[in-house]
Amino acid sequence: MSKVILITGASSGIGKSIGEYLFKKGMTVYGTSRNPQEKEINGLKMISLDVTDIESINNAIEKVIANENRIDVLINNAGMGITGPIEDTPTDEMRKVFDTNFFGAIDMMKAVLPQMRKQRKGLIVNITSIAGYMGLPFRGVYSATKGALELITEATRMEVKPFGIDITNVAPGDFATNIAAGRYHTPVFEDSAYKEKYAENLALMDADVSKGMSPEVMAKSIFEIIQSTSTKGHYKVGAFMEKFSIVLKRLLPDKMYERLLMNHYKL
Repeated sequence: MSKVILITGASSGIGKSIGEYLFKKGMTVYGTSRNPQEKEINGLKMISLDVTDIESINNAIEKVIANENRIDVLINNAGMGITGPIEDTPTDEMRKVFDTNFFGAIDMMKAVLPQMRKQRKGLIVNITSIAGYMGLPFRGVYSATKGALELITEATRMEVKPFGIDITNVAPGDFATNIAAGRYHTPVFEDSAYKEKYAENLALMDADVSKGMSPEVMAKSIFEIIQSTSTKGHYKVGAFMEKFSIVLKRLLPDKMYERLLMNHYKL
């Protein structure tokens, strides 16, 4: 029987690539975006969903269940980026990113868990980030949202195991997508104490994304996780040095690791 997949943030980037790949593998895939322009994109059945709106979430879940009688896999992919020095970044903008990346993912989990519990089976994949394993200069808020989601996933994974439900984190590194264009960039203020260094790092961040891996690498990893009979709590998908940076953080003294990051960001 074809698995029923629901992917948030599937109109572009990693979400779209995952959806198209899973469709090619014979799965029934529902993709979401706030305002889908088409009812179907390369096999993805597109529905409207805003992860910051509870009514929108419930309507989308009800629609999938009405059509398919079940939801086998939820892939929490919807997210937004944010850059800027903590001191210069408006707190309201920080809250917006937490509402999408963190609370939005939580509300999606809450919405599908009753159906998965009824099925006695289900998988939730939370797309986090390798950036969530470390506080990155000028990306601290983004790192915080993804790090928080990693920990919530760990806790929820244990809570729902008795019901036959599996939850896992998948942390990607830099992939060649349009995420940089959709980020909230704190302006480079003329009177900012961080003006020069932040401006330099904005260019560095965008270059890292443009040189990133193909999103299909992520799609293949998600497919393998879905096919697995026993998932791990954490997966990392990215270039060797991106994944190795997490290992280094565990092994190196704090000050030495901090110096490595500061050198990378020219601080």
